[in-house]
Amino acid sequence: MPIASVVLDIPTRSLESTYAYLIPEVLEDKVEVGATVLVSFGRRPAVGYVVKRSREPDASLDASKLREIDDVLAPSAFDEVSATLAMWIAREYACPAIAAVRLFLPPGSLPKARKGEDGTWELTSRHLGKLENRWVRLSQSAGGFTPRADAYRQRDLMDALSKGPLRLSELKAILPGVASTLRSLAKRGVVEVFEGEPELVRPEATTLGSAEAPLPERLTRGQMRALATVSRALGRGDGSVVLVDGVTGSGKTEVYLEAIDAALELGRGAIVLVPEISLTPQTLGRFRSRFGDEVALMHSRLTPAERRQQWMAVRSGKARVVVGARSALFCPVGNLGLVVIDEEHEFTYKQEQAPRYHARDVAAKLVQLRGASLVLGSATPSLESLKRCQDGGFLGVAWERVRMGERATGALLPSVTLVDLRGTHTEGSSAFSPELADALRETHHAGEKSVLLINRRGFSPFLICEDCGCVPECPHCSNSLTYHARTRELVCHTCGSIWPLKPWPDPTSLCPNCGSRYLRAPGVGTERVEDEVRLLLGDAEVIRMDADTTSGQGAHQRLLERFDATPGAVLVGTQMIAKGLDFPEVTLVGVVNADTSLKLPDFRAAERTFDLLEQVTGRAGRGAKPGRVIIQSYWSTHPAVACVASKDRDAFVESELALRREAHYPPYVRLANLTVSGADEKRVKATVSELARRLRDAARRQRWQVVGPAECLRAKIRDRHRHHVIVKAPLGASLGESLFELSKGLGGSGISLAIDVDAYEVL
Repeated sequence: MPIASVVLDIPTRSLESTYAYLIPEVLEDKVEVGATVLVSFGRRPAVGYVVKRSREPDASLDASKLREIDDVLAPSAFDEVSATLAMWIAREYACPAIAAVRLFLPPGSLPKARKGEDGTWELTSRHLGKLENRWVRLSQSAGGFTPRADAYRQRDLMDALSKGPLRLSELKAILPGVASTLRSLAKRGVVEVFEGEPELVRPEATTLGSAEAPLPERLTRGQMRALATVSRALGRGDGSVVLVDGVTGSGKTEVYLEAIDAALELGRGAIVLVPEISLTPQTLGRFRSRFGDEVALMHSRLTPAERRQQWMAVRSGKARVVVGARSALFCPVGNLGLVVIDEEHEFTYKQEQAPRYHARDVAAKLVQLRGASLVLGSATPSLESLKRCQDGGFLGVAWERVRMGERATGALLPSVTLVDLRGTHTEGSSAFSPELADALRETHHAGEKSVLLINRRGFSPFLICEDCGCVPECPHCSNSLTYHARTRELVCHTCGSIWPLKPWPDPTSLCPNCGSRYLRAPGVGTERVEDEVRLLLGDAEVIRMDADTTSGQGAHQRLLERFDATPGAVLVGTQMIAKGLDFPEVTLVGVVNADTSLKLPDFRAAERTFDLLEQVTGRAGRGAKPGRVIIQSYWSTHPAVACVASKDRDAFVESELALRREAHYPPYVRLANLTVSGADEKRVKATVSELARRLRDAARRQRWQVVGPAECLRAKIRDRHRHHVIVKAPLGASLGESLFELSKGLGGSGISLAIDVDAYEVL
C-alpha cells in the first residue's frame, strides 16, 4: 500500500515535521501532493496536507503500525516543487512545518474538520465575505474630459482606468479615499460603475501617460547590458541570479518589463516583488499597460475573498504575472520562468513572524527548483548580494552583477555637499546649517521643491530634566518617551502608550524623578523641522510625512498630492520619503541629521544609513534642472556618510565588508538570533541560560560561535522581558534544523522562544 507524508495542521514545536499514513485503495486516485486530508492523530481527528507520496514505506517504518488516511477533504493546493520548498523553509528557518505549508495555501484558508449529521467529515474555513462584483471603467465620452491642473485625484483615477476596467474594491485599494472623486466623475459621465465581470482585453494605446509603460525608442547602454544578461540567464533556466545594480532613475523597471515579456514569449510565468504593499496606480498601470489582464495583484488591502480570487486566476493560468509584496512569492504561477525582486536591499523582505524567511533567499531556492531565473534590482544592493556576485555564485548557483550607471532620461546625478556639524551646536540653535538654510531659501524663491529627511518622529526624541538629568521612560518598554509638541504628549513608539503633558508653567508637568518643572526637549524630530521651515520660509507650503500624519486612510496620497500641486513646496519626512518619489521639480534634498541610525548597536547600522542616504539623494534632479543634496552630520568622516558625498559606493562596500569579515558577521557567516521573552524575568533568565548551555554543547561539534546570553537592547517590550543568544555559523551550515531540535522542550507556559535565522535585527 502506498505511503503519504502528511504535515498536520497543529502548530507546535513538539511535533515531528511529517507523519506517515497509508493510502487506502479507495482514495489512491485522490491523495495527491498538496491535497488536504483527514487523519487520526492520537485519539482525535486532524487536518493535514500531503507533501510526499511514495510506493513503499521507509525502511525505518513498520508499515503494520501505520494508520490509513480517513478521507480527502480538498484537492491539491500545491505541487511537489512547492511541497519541497515548504519543507526547505521549515528546515532553514527553524519553524513548524505547518507554518511553512500554510504559505502555499489559498488566501483565507484556515481549515477545520467538522463531522456532518450523516457521519461524513467536511472541511470548513472562515467566511471570506462577499466578493465585490462592481466594476468601474472610463465612459465613451471620457476622451473629451480634461481634469484641471490641480485635480490630481481625478487624473490618478483616470490613469488607473486607462488600461481597462477595475473592480471597485481594487480601485479603492490602490487609490485610498477615491470614493468622492469617483462619484463626481460618475455624475459628469466620465466613468461608469456597473455590475458583473467585464471581458478584459489587452488595452489599446491611450493619451494618458502617467500610468503608461510604452516601449522606449531606445534603451540606454546600461539597460541593454542588463537585459542581455537577464535574457541569457532566462535561456539557461538553471536557477542563476542576476543583480541589476542601477543608480536611481536608471530605468530598472523597463529592464524588468522587457524580461517579463521575454519570459511570456517562452510560455513561462513571472512574479514581481516590491517592498511596499501600497502599490501606486502608476505602478499597477505600468504592468497592465504591457500585459493587460494577465497581471494579478496580491495586495493586503484587498479582502480575503478578493485575494483568493486573484490566487485562483493565477492557479487557472488566466493571470501569468503576479505583482505584490513578499507573500506573492508563493502564488501558484504556472511554468514559472522569472522572479523579480525590486529594491532587494529593503528589510521588509525579511518576515518578522514565523516562518521568519527572507524573500530573496526563498526566491533563489524557488527558481533553482523550478529551473527559472531570479533578477534582483537596487540602487543600493545588499552586502549579501554584492558578496555573492563577487564570489561568482552562492551554494552552487551562479550570481552575476550588471551595473547601470546613467539615468534613463539623461538627467545628471545631483551634486552632494557634506556639512560637518561638530562644534556648531549652541542652546536654541537651528536644525539647519547656514548652507542648508540658504539653499532652502533659494530653492523656494525659484518656485522649485525641496525634500528634507529627518528619520525621527515627533518634536524631540526625549525630554530631559535640567535639574537631575532624568529622562522619562515608558513603564512597559525599556525606551525613552518621544515628545510630540503638536499634541503635547509623551509617546512610546514601541507599545503606543501616551502620557499627556500640560504646557509649562502648569505645575502638574513635573520631572517624575525630582519634581522639577524645568524639562527640556533636545534633539530634532520631524515636528521641529516642520516648525523651523515655516519660520525660515514664511509663506512656503510645508508638508510633513511620518507615521503620525499618514495613519489615516489615503493620507499618504493626499500629502503627496499637496506637495505635487504647490510650487516651492517643502516635504519633511522620515525614511518613507527616501524612496519611490519621482517629482521632477525637486531640485534640493537636505538631510538634517545623517547620524540618527548610525550609532545603533546593530552590525547593519552603517549599511542601513548608507542605503537611506543614497536613496534620498536620488530624489533630487530627476527633471530638466540639476539637483543638489546637502547632508548634515556630526560624524562626517564615517564611510557611510563620506562615501555618499564622494559618490564612491565601492569604497564603502570595501570598508564595510572588511569590518564584517574581521568581526565574523554576515555575509561571511550565518547569524541566528534566539530571543526568549516572558512576563516573569526569573523564568526568562533561567530559560535563556539553559538554551545557551545547549547551544555551547552543540557549538563544539558544529563549529559555531555562541554569544550571550544577554539582555536585549530593547530589554522590555509591552511588559515582557527579553533576553537573547546569538549564534554564528559557517555559510551553508544547516543552522535552522539544528536550532529547532536544540530548542525543543524549553520554556513552558508564559515563555516564548523566537528563532530568527539569518536575522536582520538583533536589538
